[in-house]
Amino acid sequence: MLTWITDFLHSLGIARPGGTGWLTVLLTFVLATLCAWLFIPKVRAFSLEAGWADLPNPRRLNREPVPNAGGLAIFTAVIVALVLATLLRTIEIDQVKVQVLAILLGGSLLVLVGFIDDQYGLSAVFRLVVQLLAALLLVVSGIRIEVTFGGNMAPLISGAITVIWILAITNALNLIDGVDGLAGGVSLITALCLVAVSAQDEKRAAASLLLAALGGAALGFLRHNLRPAYIIMGDCGAYFFGYALAASSILAATASAETHSNLTITSGLALLPALLFLLIPVADTSQVIVRRLLRRQNPLSSPGMDHLHHRLMAHGLSQRSTVLILWAATLVANLLAMLLMGMSGRVIAVTALGIIVLLALVALPRHKPARADLP
Repeated sequence: MLTWITDFLHSLGIARPGGTGWLTVLLTFVLATLCAWLFIPKVRAFSLEAGWADLPNPRRLNREPVPNAGGLAIFTAVIVALVLATLLRTIEIDQVKVQVLAILLGGSLLVLVGFIDDQYGLSAVFRLVVQLLAALLLVVSGIRIEVTFGGNMAPLISGAITVIWILAITNALNLIDGVDGLAGGVSLITALCLVAVSAQDEKRAAASLLLAALGGAALGFLRHNLRPAYIIMGDCGAYFFGYALAASSILAATASAETHSNLTITSGLALLPALLFLLIPVADTSQVIVRRLLRRQNPLSSPGMDHLHHRLMAHGLSQRSTVLILWAATLVANLLAMLLMGMSGRVIAVTALGIIVLLALVALPRHKPARADLP
């Protein structure tokens, strides 16, 4: 039996299938799922008492106040799962430990800023400054997109491209969080596909653990977030997912065995897999910016009902159908990214099947609380 499992894992390209690394990754995913699933009701109850909720307005799809502190449970679940997993299997490479800690530190800053913005409101400039600092933290810790052009300016260009990537994805994921289950599902799909990629190289063990924790937290949260949402992640959760996935896409998807955590850009196609992993948030934000510019509006200060989910629903689709379509598009784009990165057909098929099964299980009908307890 153990030999069969080892052979199967080897056929999937898992680094050291005879070791305990893959078990640690699996345990991290399960722990994060359970923690998020169990923490959400507690966070929701406290949110209702504290008045932490998104109120209905012309731009929002909810018709009742909905607790918006789900990001706190998500972040806590990730931290708890990583701490327990690291205790079981210490990460031996100091550099990757520094990088994971940098992602968690930067993510904690964004969780704090996002939470304050959710409850009290912060200026766009202040939020952007904090996001910039968090992105620079990644650059100085070695998580960067390296370039081979520019001569002496190459390090500066590398840092600038990395910062733009981090800022873009952080905000793009936040912008798609406008319909129940969408951002959580996109995060789950992307995290698990990146896990499948990072598992191919033992040097990406830290990325695998982080992505497993992100995927598990997304799964546990998603069970409470499908329409009608029991709770939403808020800006704090969306910022954290966007930031962590943007950083992880550099660590896992764009890394080579020689450069560990760096992507060397030799052509315009080098960034294509990373873009495909996060295609839906990128496409949504891009089309919103273009449309608002064409209407001579400021893309950053002209909110409207022009996101992909709004446009699909304007054609008569329900919220549930809209989410399923965008989940499917996300999965297809992620699988295509894996194909472009040279993943085997078996790895792609097993990844796709696993994600579909998890999404089907989480989307099963479940008991919803009465709305009488809402403020």
